[in-house]
Amino acid sequence: MNFQLQHTDKQSNARAGLITTGHGTIETPVFMPVGTQGAVKAVHFSELKTDIKAEIILGNTYHLYLRPGIEILEQAGGLHRFNGWNRPLLTDSGGFQVFSLAENRKLREEGAEFRSHIDGSKHLFTPEKVIDIQRSIGADIIMAFDECTPGDADYNYARQSLALTECWLDRCIRRFNETEDKYGCTQSLFPIVQGCVYPDLRQKAAENVASKNADGNAIGGLAVGEPAEKMYEIIEWVNAILPKDKPRYLMGVGTPANLLECIERGIDMFDCILPTRNGRNGQLFTGEGIINIRNKKWENDFSPLEENGASAIDHSCSKAYLRHLFMADELLALQIASVHNLAFYLRLVKDARQHIIAGDFTSWKASMLSRIQNRI
Repeated sequence: MNFQLQHTDKQSNARAGLITTGHGTIETPVFMPVGTQGAVKAVHFSELKTDIKAEIILGNTYHLYLRPGIEILEQAGGLHRFNGWNRPLLTDSGGFQVFSLAENRKLREEGAEFRSHIDGSKHLFTPEKVIDIQRSIGADIIMAFDECTPGDADYNYARQSLALTECWLDRCIRRFNETEDKYGCTQSLFPIVQGCVYPDLRQKAAENVASKNADGNAIGGLAVGEPAEKMYEIIEWVNAILPKDKPRYLMGVGTPANLLECIERGIDMFDCILPTRNGRNGQLFTGEGIINIRNKKWENDFSPLEENGASAIDHSCSKAYLRHLFMADELLALQIASVHNLAFYLRLVKDARQHIIAGDFTSWKASMLSRIQNRI
């Protein structure tokens, strides 16, 4: 994997770059639709490529390990061949999913023992096993196994958690270096900066991650309960330490406003389930603000989902029609809303990139924030 830093905003830390992988190139800043189980919920790959214009999607190690299973993926020749996605792919290590199974998992130095949410069967994720699984999935970018520390953890817990994550990182790197790429494409390992909300822990973690000289680096454990302003502050701490010539990936974040704020602070890559999850519940993100399409006010509004031709959805789909689909429990409603929201997210980061290159990102960002956070 190669990263080329192409432009840096003169008034902020916003950056525009280019990531080159074996499955294609990625212009940054980039938002990655979440395809947890090898599919983006309610969205077909043809829509991801043409309407949404996704350059990379994300799969999840925990879910793909449980179903369909690594044996099936290896027989298929990796996830790219199994699901037909021929563009870059990133896999989350499963650390966040194990974190979310708080009542059904046990953490120890060896790894994380947990019970499947599907059938209750017992499993053990070690750093070595997680690397092996991601090798078999065949993602272009794979993540180190970590503990995602709760946002409200006390200092002692956060310190012990970071020590475990750093121990696991060394084992991930060792396993990665002693194994080979699969399916003919190079894979890159990204370490993850943890440390909760504590400055000294985040600094220690960032320095440790930076010392590994990986192809790229990630920031985890944010948007898990801490205030947004604290998240932005932590990103500033960490990005002051992480190398500028490597891509920076902020995991699991967030709202459109979060994306713009974090791009301003030097983040290059994002993923989040929010645009598709909220879309399936009738919330639309637009350039003029946020719409709850189930509200009665849209019942006889025959205007397009977004004015000025900005929506990825054909103009024959009005707000009134989409509201009707939601009220009638038609599955098409979930598809339309998901495609619309993902296209909005990817257009937002693409516009951010263009304004970074043009040199007016800061003023553009301020004007966008005043609009996209409105509730219409």
